[in-house]
Parts: sequence; C-alpha cells; structure tokens
Amino acid sequence: QVQVVESGGGSVQAGGSLRLSCTVSRFAFCRYGMSWYREAPGKEREFVSKIDSNNNTDYADSVKGRFTLSQEKDKKTMYMEMKNLKSEDTAMYYCKADLSTRHPCRLENYWGQGTQVTVSS
Repeated sequence: QVQVVESGGGSVQAGGSLRLSCTVSRFAFCRYGMSWYREAPGKEREFVSKIDSNNNTDYADSVKGRFTLSQEKDKKTMYMEMKNLKSEDTAMYYCKADLSTRHPCRLENYWGQGTQVTVSS
C-alpha cells in the first residue's frame, strides 16, 4: 500500500503565495505521474497540474503561468509553487500518485486526504 500525504495549505490574501508538498511512502518501480486536483465547495473535483517521472509537466489553463511544479525524487516529494493566488483558487487540494511498486509495471492510483487552500480577496 502507498500513503500519499499533502501539506502546505493555508489562508492567504489574494496575490499571495503558497507552496504545497506531496510525499509518497514508497518509491516507484517504473514510470509514474503525480498530479494535483482541487475541489471547491459545490463544484466537481478538477485537474490542476501533473508531473511525471521524466519531469514533463501539464497545467490547467486557469493556473498556467501562476503555478509551478517541481520534484525531489530521492525524497519522493512533489511541490507546487502557487503565486498570484486568486479567490477562485480556494479549494481542497488533493494529490494523486499514479505509480507501480512492483514488477511488472502496472500503474495504480493513490490519493491523499487533501490540504485546504483559502484565498481571501
């Protein structure tokens, strides 16, 4: 089993910054992907960003140019730097890890419990 733990959420004013972290408990056996999703009250969970084992990244249009992903593979940790935060960024942010912990390589999804981000205008 893989544990996924998010941290770094908090309350900031519009225009402020936060850095979220996501750490997994086991190394990936092969290729992997780690993503951020968010869920605002009354809305469906939506994709925010993704980074893979080759450091390829993808971002939702709503966060491009403001959010930046990075990772430290030896620490099994992904980071999302969020700048110029807006009130519409307020949501619970969830980390999802798609990885395989054994041979053969077969990716499975693991979700964290979420970290709250609140942006006040």
